[in-house]
Amino acid sequence: MNDSVFVRTGPGLSQGERVVDTFLAPSKTFTDILRSSSWWLPLVIMAVFTMASGFAIGKKVGWDAVAEQQMTKSPTAADRFEQMPPDQRTLAVNRVAKTMPFFTYGAFVIILIFVALHALLLWASFNFGLGAKTSFGQVFAVIMYAGLPKLFISLLTIILLFAGVGTDGFVLDNPVGTNLGYFLPSTMPALKAAGSFIDVFGLWSLALLVIGMAIISKKKIGSSAMVVVGWWVVGMLLAVGAAAVFG
Repeated sequence: MNDSVFVRTGPGLSQGERVVDTFLAPSKTFTDILRSSSWWLPLVIMAVFTMASGFAIGKKVGWDAVAEQQMTKSPTAADRFEQMPPDQRTLAVNRVAKTMPFFTYGAFVIILIFVALHALLLWASFNFGLGAKTSFGQVFAVIMYAGLPKLFISLLTIILLFAGVGTDGFVLDNPVGTNLGYFLPSTMPALKAAGSFIDVFGLWSLALLVIGMAIISKKKIGSSAMVVVGWWVVGMLLAVGAAAVFG
């Protein structure tokens, strides 16, 4: 027998059991996706966490403060902002602040779009590159369950904000210090972007994604890691490049 992931069939898991097993016995969750590619519970949990974090941000930080931070988060943007007349700065901040709650509360919809694009890349890479026979729905479900550890970022954000920690200088797209980029100065945008990928919960999710894709594709862990981590590196390089050009 080769060293590919061994897949065992058995009684189906409930959605709740799948969520719990993602943290305690991930191979059980991902094996069960071969039976059913349902992923509604991770979506519900994601929606609850994103809405709760949005409420915490609005309550403890304020949308005007978040909007101004977003508009000045790079040295170039900060210079442009400072050159605007005071009345135009106020108008611009108010305009952005009015739209931010909609994007924050509805962040799970945006996340679903990115999950769909990610699933399409992995589905094509495994099926055409490695000769697997996965379905798009299976890949989508694996990404949804593998992404559950990232919800701890939202949980920590909520806890810290209500505890009064981190309200000053709050950064919407990197709210807590779970990654290296959080601790780097904004004057180093490329390194800050690269550091944001070295995240405790992000790397946990990456490891789960490697395991999950190996199971549903019935390929070796090494082959799965080559594809999954390869696309992760591509994403990091694109983010670093964008930060270097526009930061």
